[in-house]
Amino acid sequence: MSLIASRLIHWHNDHGRHHLPWQRNRDPYAIWLSEIMLQQTQVNTVIPYYTRFMQTFPTVASLAQ
Repeated sequence: MSLIASRLIHWHNDHGRHHLPWQRNRDPYAIWLSEIMLQQTQVNTVIPYYTRFMQTFPTVASLAQ
């Protein structure tokens, strides 16, 4: 691991956000959805929209229907 990567990981462990809804699982759909939403607005604004969206459309298949 490079020095920059090591420092970045250390900083994130100390100062980063660790309790965001999309950090609780490894589902690519959930992570992708958060990335799309976060392109448009701030984290605090996205959280309630993300939570409701995932309750309504918890999978790609449910979104497609």
